[in-house]
Amino acid sequence: MGHRLSKIVTRTGDDGSTGLGDGTRVAKDALRVEAMGSVDELNCALGVLLSAELSVANVQDSLIEIQHDLFDLGGELAIPGTRLIEPPRVAWLDQQIEHFNAGLPPLKEFVLPGGGIAASACHVARATCRRAERRCWALAHSESVGAASLQYLNRLSDLLFVLARVLARAHSGREPLWRRKRDAPSAPDGSGQKRP
Repeated sequence: MGHRLSKIVTRTGDDGSTGLGDGTRVAKDALRVEAMGSVDELNCALGVLLSAELSVANVQDSLIEIQHDLFDLGGELAIPGTRLIEPPRVAWLDQQIEHFNAGLPPLKEFVLPGGGIAASACHVARATCRRAERRCWALAHSESVGAASLQYLNRLSDLLFVLARVLARAHSGREPLWRRKRDAPSAPDGSGQKRP
């Protein structure tokens, strides 16, 4: 295999355009480039998550597998008409969700982002995944995007939510939950007045 990146500085993007994998040039703010960039950001967010201490079995292996999938998805977006994410990858994510969710109690309130470094990084990745999904859907309204790729991003955000819960519980035995206003603590002055 030849060198994929033999020259880093090309100056070809100085005019506000960038090259796709098929050789065509498009504006750097085109919907397809926005989608590609969001998937790249998501992969980077997973890299940050993988840099945290992951004490739960199989989480690291699953995340690395997902990073490879996201690289495929980026390649798919870079070459219009290409399909690299297939339905079995979506089914694999469904299996991951089922596996990691099996030991979690049902939720009665919304979860706040937090619960330790790993869980917090996982929430950032989840939110980034949602943005990548929105960007890909925006592209899909005007150009062809693989159905499995859109489903993959949707499932991935679900998995990252589940993993954030798992990682928070591994960190402290619990996860931070949203508190309804009626359950708010007393005012700092001890007056017993609930916050507005």
